[in-house]
Amino acid sequence: MSDNLFASDVYQQRLNRTCALLAERGLGAAIFGTGADLQYLIGSEVSSHERLTALVVNASGKVTLVLPAVERGDLAACAIGELNAEVVMWEDGEDAHEIVAKLVAGAEVLGIGASLTADHLIALQDLTGAKTVLANTVLKELFMRKDAAEVEQLRLAGAAIDRVHDRVPAMLRAGRTEREVADEISAAIIDEGHVAVDFVIVGSAENGANPHHDFSDRVIEDGDIVVVDIGGTLPVGYHSDCTRTYVVGKPSEKATAAWAALRKAQEAAVAAVRPGVTAAEIDGIARQHLTDAGYGECFIHRTGHGIGLSTHEEPFIMAANDLPLEPGMAFSVEPGVYLPGEFGMRLEDIIVVTDEGGESVNHGPHELIPAQSGSAQPGATQAS
Repeated sequence: MSDNLFASDVYQQRLNRTCALLAERGLGAAIFGTGADLQYLIGSEVSSHERLTALVVNASGKVTLVLPAVERGDLAACAIGELNAEVVMWEDGEDAHEIVAKLVAGAEVLGIGASLTADHLIALQDLTGAKTVLANTVLKELFMRKDAAEVEQLRLAGAAIDRVHDRVPAMLRAGRTEREVADEISAAIIDEGHVAVDFVIVGSAENGANPHHDFSDRVIEDGDIVVVDIGGTLPVGYHSDCTRTYVVGKPSEKATAAWAALRKAQEAAVAAVRPGVTAAEIDGIARQHLTDAGYGECFIHRTGHGIGLSTHEEPFIMAANDLPLEPGMAFSVEPGVYLPGEFGMRLEDIIVVTDEGGESVNHGPHELIPAQSGSAQPGATQAS
């Protein structure tokens, strides 16, 4: 089996749990397309483009992977050969939708994975006549509650991205551009054990007030507040995501006051994480702290998002989400303060809900982190 997979029993347990939940919820079967669902259930990263690849899981316990024959070379890279499952391959000219429809014949309600595209979904609806529901919602505890193997991957991801942040102060210098710093961070993400760079945000001064700024050719200046939000993918497919905020030189009193309020809000929200508390309540705690400090209108996004095989997934930590937190759920807690034309700041940790509270997989500093002193000539690519 590939080194990028869990042991086969991990996937078999997930499939067994899926079958049991389908029967419990009154679904005859579920159909999952390529993407995070297949990666979770059988360790497959196959992408079949417009052709239909589908994992059909029946409440009876039967599991079948329907795969285009042209993609058969990818079978060795997933766990399917070691699982209690069958593989049905189809060739161009055959109707793959009919193959899947026969596998779910008799099911009155079908769960549909979130990544199954509309062209396949509509064809399957026409052929089966079954009621379709979103599998990721009906089986939400399966996907939102991370098992022990997943939690360990998130810990590894957190440690890896923490090591990258440890290297950032030496990269930030007055005279360097955001792009130069971002390029160096990207190399560090790979160097610290990720197989892919998911994103790099280096937002200095006014650019930091745009939460989804990535990086630009702006030259970093003395006194700048710099938001660094970074993430990557580990070999098994789990993601890291962590934001720290840095200062080049001495911060202004305005920035220092804003950071004190932001840190208090983030830490209070993290401290409130425990089973039974709702996602909306966690968001409300962070938001209320910033509102009380006079920064309520400066916090313009949700407090967090789930993370696992996708960088953004359920549960979303935001107002109106009354989902109670459960052990195994994993999500970011990342309030921010954004002052247009001046600066932005954000503090983010990934938290896993435990039986007693919450465990952070990130352990970096929570202060406004000083960059290495000194300056670089514009266009320099290495800090000396």
